[in-house]
Amino acid sequence: MSSREERPWTDVSRFQTFVDHLEDEGAFSVRSIVDQLDADIDVDGIVYHDRGIRVPGYDATFVHEPSGARGRPAFSVEVDTVGPRNTWAVFDAQLGWDLYLLQTDDVAALAWVSDEEYKSEEGDLFASKHDALAAGRFSFGIFLYSGRDWEERVDRIQNTDAPAYLKRDDGTPVIPQTPGEFYDYIGASATELRQSGGNAPPYLGILELEVSID
Repeated sequence: MSSREERPWTDVSRFQTFVDHLEDEGAFSVRSIVDQLDADIDVDGIVYHDRGIRVPGYDATFVHEPSGARGRPAFSVEVDTVGPRNTWAVFDAQLGWDLYLLQTDDVAALAWVSDEEYKSEEGDLFASKHDALAAGRFSFGIFLYSGRDWEERVDRIQNTDAPAYLKRDDGTPVIPQTPGEFYDYIGASATELRQSGGNAPPYLGILELEVSID
């Protein structure tokens, strides 16, 4: 399910050779990416977005994952979460990924989109990935927040015992109060979520998804 943020992104730019660069570097954090940009973006915290699941954190790190037991190259995203939460996801690196920086006047985000997702979900609607991203159509992203906007998201998650909160397609939040409420809402247990990638269709390229709380 692509994001339906009610916000056109006015500035969309693509990072070159994202997966190859990650393989060369081994890992890099979201904050390190932002620090190297020629852009005025303040980051007090981030929110990981996975098809409506939202997890606030202080940073997130992209990590190259060797083929190993999976038999295919992969990369992961690991979130330094707020509180005793555990969030990471593993993606199939073979699907032709691009990483984008999205900006408006009041918020910025990083989004990674595979060729297969674009072809399957957006290819008939948009002439390019760039156009789809500008319209807010992406399944995976990291929103960058500062100041009061960040404090509000910390307060939101700290007032629950759930591993994450959610956003409906219209942008309104759903805030479970317990792990049980969260997993009931998404229709999967923690184990099922991890093993199925949240019932993601294969073209999204997600191999594993951990969203839990200790």
